[in-house]
Amino acid sequence: MTYIVNGETVESAAATLADLLTVLEYEGEWLATAVNGELVHREDRPACRLADGDRIEVLSPMQGG
Repeated sequence: MTYIVNGETVESAAATLADLLTVLEYEGEWLATAVNGELVHREDRPACRLADGDRIEVLSPMQGG
């Protein structure tokens, strides 16, 4: 399937948000995720089924000053 992740086209067979994050090597407790503009909480990611063309945003906090 084709997804748009942070504005970039990604081809993946991942069926859930949790699977996609694993494939794309996103790690950490502090990730914020949204699918098609709807926030998806960490505990809901394994059940969040993805469809072809979904827009996924993955945000992580930046450190620095």
